[in-house]
Amino acid sequence: MNAERFADRRRRALEAAEEAGLAGLLVTPGADLAYLAGYAPLPLERLTLLGLSSGRDPFLVVPALERPAAEAVPGVEGLELIDWRDGQSPYETVAGLIRAGRFAITDQTWSSHLLALGQATEDCMFVAVGRALPLLRAVKDPEELELLRAAGQAADATFADVVDLAFAGRRESDVAGDLDRLLRERGHDRVDFTIVGSGPNAASPHHEAGERTIEAGDAVVMDFGGVRQGYCSDITRTVFVGEPDEEKRNVYEVVSAAQQAAFEAVRPGALAQDVDRAARAVITEAGYGERFVHRTGHGIGLEVHEPPYIVEGDETVLLQGMTFSDEPGIYLPRRFGVRIEDQVAVTAEGAERLNGASREVTVVS
Repeated sequence: MNAERFADRRRRALEAAEEAGLAGLLVTPGADLAYLAGYAPLPLERLTLLGLSSGRDPFLVVPALERPAAEAVPGVEGLELIDWRDGQSPYETVAGLIRAGRFAITDQTWSSHLLALGQATEDCMFVAVGRALPLLRAVKDPEELELLRAAGQAADATFADVVDLAFAGRRESDVAGDLDRLLRERGHDRVDFTIVGSGPNAASPHHEAGERTIEAGDAVVMDFGGVRQGYCSDITRTVFVGEPDEEKRNVYEVVSAAQQAAFEAVRPGALAQDVDRAARAVITEAGYGERFVHRTGHGIGLEVHEPPYIVEGDETVLLQGMTFSDEPGIYLPRRFGVRIEDQVAVTAEGAERLNGASREVTVVS
């Protein structure tokens, strides 16, 4: 991505901040800094901070020893680069660069940095970006959508690969290891999670793969994903070791219908909570409402969980280019669970699935 694209993002971010009545935006290492400058240093005790402030050019404060790395990033072009050396106070430096007012600061900012900034800037107030500008990265441009499609397709291929392997007689951790390996083979740069819950463990939505041996008759929930070229994948499929009994098949069909109902509710102008309501209505009507224990979805992009959140009470108006998960589930304690998850994008007239892996009942050996 060229420097002009990052400069345009910064311009639009500052405009959004000003419209929200803010004096500007302060960005420390994390997804927001990668989005606005293409720069992704580790969050450390040495302050790195991008400042977008009304009435002055954008600036990037970096430790002196990291200046060469920052200068090598194309997205940093056009920023006033200001370095500081050990023994100096970067907080006093920032205080001298911004005017009095209310600033949004990124959610991942270390409390030590925030407290020190507060002490150095007597006339400034700080509010979390997630509260003041929750949709800063929510609408994806065509290049971002293509990267999310590619990540989704790599996860799809991983699912197609893993169902050809044996399940019965192997541990959950063995299958999790397979998912990790296959995601990397399919082009992921990093694997973030490989949830594998079998039998009664499938009733725990975030079960951590353990030493339980998978048995014939089990439902196995697999929720896995990571990062490919900077953008995240996240997919869930439930498979059955041998033909499922009537109850398991029925629960699967209810979850599948709920996921489809949510997908059909996605369109520009709808509210995030409308999508949640669509899925929840199907599950409640089938008698499992109390067993759907989480939101229907979460935004995805540079982070695996980001706004908007597809849950009751989130009245975000859906816009073309927003991306989020569609992942209803039913969980029967100490027995089994079923979840189906795809990533979707809001289109001009409705929605597009960013995952194409089979959603039909899948039987493994």
